[in-house]
Amino acid sequence: MDQCSKSFRVDQATVEVLRGISLSIKPGEFFCFVGGSGCGKSTLLKMIAGLEQPTAGKIAVGGHTISGPGLDRGMVFQEHRLLPWLNVEQNIDFGLRESVKQGRDAIIREHIQLVGLQGFEKAYPRQLSGGMAQRVGLARALVNRPEVLLLDEPLGALDALTRQQMQHEILRIWRAENTTMVLVTHDIDEAIFLADRIAVIGNRPGEVRELIEVDLPRPRSRGDRGFDQLRQRLWDSIFEPQSREADPTLDNATTAAVTDDSPEATEFLLK
Repeated sequence: MDQCSKSFRVDQATVEVLRGISLSIKPGEFFCFVGGSGCGKSTLLKMIAGLEQPTAGKIAVGGHTISGPGLDRGMVFQEHRLLPWLNVEQNIDFGLRESVKQGRDAIIREHIQLVGLQGFEKAYPRQLSGGMAQRVGLARALVNRPEVLLLDEPLGALDALTRQQMQHEILRIWRAENTTMVLVTHDIDEAIFLADRIAVIGNRPGEVRELIEVDLPRPRSRGDRGFDQLRQRLWDSIFEPQSREADPTLDNATTAAVTDDSPEATEFLLK
């Protein structure tokens, strides 16, 4: 992504949602965006998906500028968005591109196994738990073997225990598929547990406030000292600037330290 900005018209006013977002994501990387509610994280993900177009700047995947949705990018939303009149097999088949004529059944079986839903092939969405429904959503997004899988708060509606279980499942799938994954989440622990790198997006208009490398070995434990230190760093990066805006008498050194206005943050090209 190269100097991307996004604005919307609301009534007679122009609302700037994102400003000058520039990053580069490596192939096979697990990348995460975190930030406060309304900072533009989901809009950013939709622009990568091609569901929204930037007002300024450009986004490219594999050297090709994005002008709309494509099979090289899959997306999983917070709601599973399964078709209620189709069973698990049929929902996954619905996501498979029409050009695949041979071996569709084998591909569907492979992805049902990938997400651990053997035995539920004929189940309908109403018969699935929230976590199981999201597994179907993951399979449907992965069935065309996209270069990039975009995850927009896919675990946000799940209970805490199911959410942690699904985090392990997403990591397992990421390793198995070697797919570049880009996650948007409000959950700091989730970001640290999953990501190779985390970009903190500031308040609207959203800008990259800090880019953090998660150098903790996998598997990661939330009780480790390094995990706790990263948790505090992310918390400060997200919330400290808000506190200083509310009280301008506070020293601005901390805010300056976590703001990334460097020229290096000038491209978001998935190569």
